[in-house]
Amino acid sequence: MCPRSASVNEELRRRSRERLLQAAVELVSERGYEATTLADIADRAGSARGLVSYYFPGKRQLVQSAVHRLMHRTLEEALEREPYTEDGRERMARAIDAIMGLARDRTVLMRQHMAGLLQAEGFVQCPEQQRLAELLRDTAARHGSQDLDHDYPMLRSQLMGAVYALVLPNVPLPYTTLRAELFARYRLDWEQGVPPDAEAPGGRGDTDTDLSRFFATDPPAGDQPPRDRPHADQPHADQPPGDRPPGDRPPGISRSNPAGSGR
Repeated sequence: MCPRSASVNEELRRRSRERLLQAAVELVSERGYEATTLADIADRAGSARGLVSYYFPGKRQLVQSAVHRLMHRTLEEALEREPYTEDGRERMARAIDAIMGLARDRTVLMRQHMAGLLQAEGFVQCPEQQRLAELLRDTAARHGSQDLDHDYPMLRSQLMGAVYALVLPNVPLPYTTLRAELFARYRLDWEQGVPPDAEAPGGRGDTDTDLSRFFATDPPAGDQPPRDRPHADQPHADQPPGDRPPGDRPPGISRSNPAGSGR
């Protein structure tokens, strides 16, 4: 029986990380941040518990990365949906509705996320957060920004303020009031984006609980890794890579840069 190739093990580890992100979003949505442990997340993901600490320094970093992934993919889905448009005002309306819609439909998750941002470490610099920033920056540019270094942070802060106002316990501001304020600021028509009384695109609404489309946990088509039991001298793909023998760590993976993830 031939050992798995480095590329197959790399793909299995990538999918393990995706499952951890998805499990974190699901559990914090169901139980809240404090009631969710790293062990719970690993168990839901079906991953070795040591793998969690290999990819993420702690629970807060994991949860922030997971929510930023959800935000990034939700925003991307809204911007790319049919009918596709290059119109900057329509794209801005879609972006506002996408982010505010998450706060409205996943209040517990977004409340925990926003509370985490107020901790000393603030934003976690991870690939998911950087992709979200790139999409918002592009949205500001297409809307006609002449000074992205000013307008992108302002857009981000306006959206964060609206989310805080929506998830504030006991005294949230009405969704329609906040939407009207942002639409007026960016000179948008109420009918653009997804108005509150309109059916969600694709028939998805606040009852949509399937998050799998946002997390790449399935193998690429036609690329099913073997399910054979590994040799005694071959670590399982879910075994924390730090426990592998010296020289057996896949290219591009190191403890200082766990997934080639950048900053």
